[in-house]
Amino acid sequence: MRRRGLPGFLLAVPAWLWLLFFFVAPVAVVVWYSFGYKPGLFGTHANDILSFDRYAEVFTPTFFDTFLNTLWIGVGGTALCFVIGAPVAYWMALKAPANMKGLLIALVLVPFWTNFLVRTIGWLVILSPDGWVSHALQAFGLGPLEILYTRPAVLFGVVYNYLPLMILPLFVAFDRVELPMREASKDLGASRWRTFTQVTFPLARPGIIVGAVLVYIPLMGDYITATVLGGAKGNMVGQLVASQFQTAQNWALGSAMAVMLILIILASVALIGLLLWLIATPFRLRHRISIEGVAS
Repeated sequence: MRRRGLPGFLLAVPAWLWLLFFFVAPVAVVVWYSFGYKPGLFGTHANDILSFDRYAEVFTPTFFDTFLNTLWIGVGGTALCFVIGAPVAYWMALKAPANMKGLLIALVLVPFWTNFLVRTIGWLVILSPDGWVSHALQAFGLGPLEILYTRPAVLFGVVYNYLPLMILPLFVAFDRVELPMREASKDLGASRWRTFTQVTFPLARPGIIVGAVLVYIPLMGDYITATVLGGAKGNMVGQLVASQFQTAQNWALGSAMAVMLILIILASVALIGLLLWLIATPFRLRHRISIEGVAS
């Protein structure tokens, strides 16, 4: 006898409601505010007159230069997170003892036990010209550390803050590559490098994509790291958006900047995905197996 239960779509209702109230609705409000204007010195926004004027104000040399700096930090930070996180995740998933994997995952998550701002301020102390790293360099005659309030300082901070978001998806992806498949590749004469590039890496590709997206999207909107470590040289778009809401009290212009940032992130993700697909196409064609001359 078939048991009757709730329809499948009802099980997803709480998730849809959460997504509607805490993502769709706030984004819709930001888009609505972006068509308004700042009503006087002490007002924050008004929407009785709708226009695209705020978007015209966004396209200034300052915003364009800040966006290029943000894009450089976003792409560079994501790439560094992958370069650093991939070997760590590979070792955790395939080389570390099975009884140690839980502890290793916990160690990766340890930074999340501390507030994001506190972790960033910790890098402020480390990279300071009066910090212990600078003093250690001076002891060896290498001079004081003068990296604070520059773009590389912001890069250090974002890599540290977002590295766990790259390691965890990569760990799951590498961990799902079964040992018999890798052993079969070696039994067929493939070297370790060829096994990694033609078996392990392709099977782990979904985890790589997830890790890159999880790092790149929040990194592009980060303003805390840039505010604490970047100064004027490490400015990011997130700082411009925050300053319009918190300092200038121009919610309309800040909303327009936020919408443009969302669109730019989506466009850059699509463009990077297209480039990666085009780069991978020759490899897929080379490994495609074609069977010809099969007798019917």
